[in-house]
Parts: sequence; C-alpha cells; structure tokens
Amino acid sequence: MGQKKLVRFAELETFSNVLQYPENTQGTWNTFFENRNPLVLELACGKGEYTVGLAELYPTKNFIGVDKKGNRLWVGAKKAINHHRRNVAFLRIQIEQIEQYFGTEEVDEIWITFPDPQLRISKAKKRLTHPRFLRSYFQILKPGGKIHLKTDSPDLYNFTKKVAGMYGCKILQDVDDVHAAPGLRQELYIKTHYESLDIAGSNRVHYLCFSLPEHLPSPLLDKTLQQQLRDEAGMD
Repeated sequence: MGQKKLVRFAELETFSNVLQYPENTQGTWNTFFENRNPLVLELACGKGEYTVGLAELYPTKNFIGVDKKGNRLWVGAKKAINHHRRNVAFLRIQIEQIEQYFGTEEVDEIWITFPDPQLRISKAKKRLTHPRFLRSYFQILKPGGKIHLKTDSPDLYNFTKKVAGMYGCKILQDVDDVHAAPGLRQELYIKTHYESLDIAGSNRVHYLCFSLPEHLPSPLLDKTLQQQLRDEAGMD
C-alpha cells in the first residue's frame, strides 16, 4: 500500500464525519446529525462529489455517502470538513449489508450515481438496481421514498427500466440524455469524477427516478429476469 493511502487511512480514523463498519447505528442517524431532517444516501459514492454537492444544495437534509473504499471516501470527507458541511457524513461498509446500518423506513431517498454497471450477465446480481438490492432498499426506505439512478451506461439504464416494469416500481422521471434536456433540477448537473471520464463512451448521461411498490414480488421472479437477460444476450 502506498504512503499516500496510509496517510489517508490514518486521517479517516480522526474524521468525525466518517464511520467505518460501525455498530448499532440503526435508527440513530437523527441523533448523529442532531436533527430530524430527511436522510438521503448516495451508494457507491466514490470520492463523494455528489454527496457533498447535494448537501450544499439542500442544507435542510442530511446526506450519507456510502462506499467500501476508504481512500476514496477520504476525498469527500475532507472536502465536507473544509467546507464546514455539518449535514454530510460518510459510511464505509459493504453495500450488500446496508440493512445492518439503517432502521426500517429510516431513509427518505437513495442516489446511485455512476456505479459499476457490471456488464457481464453473470454479474447482473451485483448491479445496484438488481432486485436483490431493491429488497434491501425496501427495508430502509420510507413508503414512496425515491431512488435516483444517474449513469452513462445505456445497459444499466435499460436494465433498470426493465426491472422497474417487472417488479411494479413507479417511474417518476425518465431522462434519456440529461445534458440535452432543458430545465432539469440543479442536482442533476452535479458532475462526478467518473462522469467526466465517460467510461461507457456513450456521450450521454441517463437518469431515472422511481419508487418501490407497496409489496415486492417473490424472489422467484429473479430467475425469470436472469433468463430474459440471457435470451437478450443470445446465451444458452
């Protein structure tokens, strides 16, 4: 491990706005932020540009950037400290275990910005809008809570729309090309490091906002979804 990372990991231990694999946090975030403002998560937040950007736009909401990479979290946490943003925190955990850190209906919104699209069909279950994850979000989101996806991957964008349709989600907004659409909310123009790279080479950014149904279908439907993905890819 490089010296720079070692320094950052040491500093993370001293940051009051960073929690690393904490215990007994379910239902306690109002206490942590010392208010009862709405709670918004950014999953796979990377360097936290979106988390901090949202916090600056909405000072009456609390924001938590979630990622497993401490070296990346350091960047956002440091910026939040330097900008005196008291409505920002960062949580270093595995997203697969998100239910262990938030209580039932404790979260108001979830942002998923430029996650790894996991393009291989065999890796579909790792996509952060896969039903496997939606079931976790269902546990922690308030009824009607919004999930926002912003991605430059047309594959992940279309996959998420497919999942939304199959699992009874309500699509609240669908923007095929953010930077070509006029009059969008200011939050949609926040740029992350990964957006600037245009890794997908699509030259456009897709946005979906949706809410979960009152009841999610049985996990047995996941097999149908997987088979449809295989059929679309021409796999046996």
